[in-house]
Amino acid sequence: MIPLKQRLKRVSTYIKGNCLADIGSDHAYLPIYSIEHGLTQTAIAGEVIKGPYEASLRNVKAYQLNDKIQVRLGDGLSVIQSNDNISTITICGMGGPLIAKILEAGASKLENKPRLILQSNIQSSAIRRLLSKLNYSIIAEEILEEKGHIYEIIVADFDNKNTSMTEQEIKFGPKLLQNKTELFYKKWSRELEALNNIKQNLNSETHQDRLAEINNEIHLIDGVI
Repeated sequence: MIPLKQRLKRVSTYIKGNCLADIGSDHAYLPIYSIEHGLTQTAIAGEVIKGPYEASLRNVKAYQLNDKIQVRLGDGLSVIQSNDNISTITICGMGGPLIAKILEAGASKLENKPRLILQSNIQSSAIRRLLSKLNYSIIAEEILEEKGHIYEIIVADFDNKNTSMTEQEIKFGPKLLQNKTELFYKKWSRELEALNNIKQNLNSETHQDRLAEINNEIHLIDGVI
């Protein structure tokens, strides 16, 4: 059995269906784990850089899963083909804006309406904002810490209801707001401290726009912690 980081194990609990596409696959660890544990029947490990792509090929071969996992070299969702019948897409360990950019650029690859499991380490609001535009609704969220980094997991299913979120829900997460954990408070207290430090170093005359942005963020955070 392949070892897997705890944050990816949490991601794996939301995988559904027969075919997983793991984008930016980090040596194909998640696809291998998912096949070994019967979470999906087949998988695609997508890599955009040749080094990780070759490492994924080696791992899939080492675990004798070449008949179950295809490793593909390509940018974002471009590795998905129309006949793959993808049921779940995972994109993990990246910043929220990059994950959103990958999804937006590859929106045409979502025709099968797969579940999206997205794990960001910063600025998850960019993901939530895009999900509404793609007619995806958030069904679950988690916040967790690993090696000093705080990650948010966002799980979304297609529903075609065009469910809108408030600015507060976009920033903090609709499900996370319903269950504010100790880690939730830790993350946003840390953010608040950082914003106040930035604010102290800005000139009120020459940085008016930036100060207004920071004050708005501080106001939003103060409203939830």
